[in-house]
This record gives sequence, structure tokens and C-alpha cells, in this order.
Amino acid sequence: MRLATVLGQVVATVKQPGLDRFTLLVVRDEGAGPSGDGDPAHLPYVAVDLVGAGVGELVLVVGGSTASAAASAVTGGACPTDRAVVGIADTVVDRGTVTYRKS
Repeated sequence: MRLATVLGQVVATVKQPGLDRFTLLVVRDEGAGPSGDGDPAHLPYVAVDLVGAGVGELVLVVGGSTASAAASAVTGGACPTDRAVVGIADTVVDRGTVTYRKS
């Protein structure tokens, strides 16, 4: 599971069946560094939104078979996805110190 910030949305008028009920979000992992530095680990990516997150929010993202299983659980059928937003962070505590609090 990763912490990521929602940067925006991807609008796709045609989607694979099962994805049509979800918003696609552009997110970037927290602590990944500046965008556009050429390192693929620092680049934004697309994730299926299962929780109704908005731009600027800090979210929890899962990948691989976990993402597919989470999306399939919502749709009741197979849902092809590699990454899914499964939570919106309210507070992050790192070694006893609050490092993020949703305003």
C-alpha cells in the first residue's frame, strides 16, 4: 500500500466493462520527488478511484492483484485494474509526530 496525492482525473468516454462506473485518477506517490525528472518511480500514474477522492487529497493506493480484487469486489465481477485508490487519509503519524492532517 502506498500514500499518494491526487493530481487530477483522466476522462475516458470508452472504458473496459466494469471500469465504466469508476473515475480514473492521476496520482503521484508521496516522497517520490519532482515530476518530470525522468525516473519512472517519480512519475504520476493512473489509479481507479473506489472511494470518491478529490484533487489534492492524500490517498491510499494498492496495486496488482489486490487492486483488481478490490475493484472486482465493488462491481461484483471481474474488473481489470493495476492500481486502485482504496482510502482517503485523514491523519498520518510518523514516529509519534503528526506529519499530515486533512484540513
